Amino acid sequence: MPAVAAVTACLALTSCGGGSTSSVVVSGSSTVEPISIAVAEFFTAGNEAEGNEKVSVSVDGPGTGDGFELFCDGLTDINDASSKIKPEQIEACESNGVEFIELPIGNDGIVMMTSESNTAVKCLSTGDIYALAGPESQGFETWAEADELATEVGGQGDLPDAPLDLIGPGEESGTYVSFVELAIEDIAEERGQELQTRPDYQASADDNIIVQGVQGSATSLGWVGFAFAREAEDVTMIEVDDGDGCVAPTETTIADGTYPLSRPLFIYVNKSVAAENDSLVRFVDHYLGEAVDSVADVGYVALSDTALAETRERWQSRTQGAA
Repeated sequence: MPAVAAVTACLALTSCGGGSTSSVVVSGSSTVEPISIAVAEFFTAGNEAEGNEKVSVSVDGPGTGDGFELFCDGLTDINDASSKIKPEQIEACESNGVEFIELPIGNDGIVMMTSESNTAVKCLSTGDIYALAGPESQGFETWAEADELATEVGGQGDLPDAPLDLIGPGEESGTYVSFVELAIEDIAEERGQELQTRPDYQASADDNIIVQGVQGSATSLGWVGFAFAREAEDVTMIEVDDGDGCVAPTETTIADGTYPLSRPLFIYVNKSVAAENDSLVRFVDHYLGEAVDSVADVGYVALSDTALAETRERWQSRTQGAA
């Protein structure tokens, strides 16, 4: 389940003390974190049954950006990522001699949510989302204050005259990066605005806290990954219209890309560490093998057979760099 606590100490084959123990260190996206935790649990259980060397697997989720800082400094073996590596992150890895292998492992949709009490909001256009959460909406305290801007940028408008309690990921999050790319960037570029959200909202790196914030306000607006949203109680997942009608976030619409805020999920593996650490190789083999079902098990959307085969080939051939 997505609400599972982060594993920051170790998931060991027997216990964390005594005997020879190798390690695998995973950090990065809080969105991908539940998948990696599930894979780690699956891996350690199978490894124990096979009688192999003890392996401690640590997994935490400070955010995609913070994770890349650790990864490009050579401090972690794998970075979980809910957005594709940026040019400046590639440069940071290169400057530190860190070669990486980019592996898409699943699909996700960024879900706009509100309290189930907010029956006035069922669907938002991308123009509406820009007007509510984009760089020109700073200071808007009610939904209705965004009406004029929404209609100006091609939105539907007619938003409720109710307090706007906005909560979402902070800038360290890959979900923040993907949200800006998918919901803000096109309109912001057309209007000569910064490619960012409005700064005056409640930001958190913890998806569970974002969900709780949405639940706690009758007229909230927040956004998280699909797995967290679909498991949340007392919230409404808002449909999104990018010009072709309102589309709900579902496994089908995320898999086929018809949901406008769909995105891939990744793990990035340190190539040189993989050449030296057999435990890391076996962990990634397991991630892309039997344990790949963990993507769907924790609530995200599995890759197509073709896409999964491409990911496995990238790993088997140790293809360096971004796909």
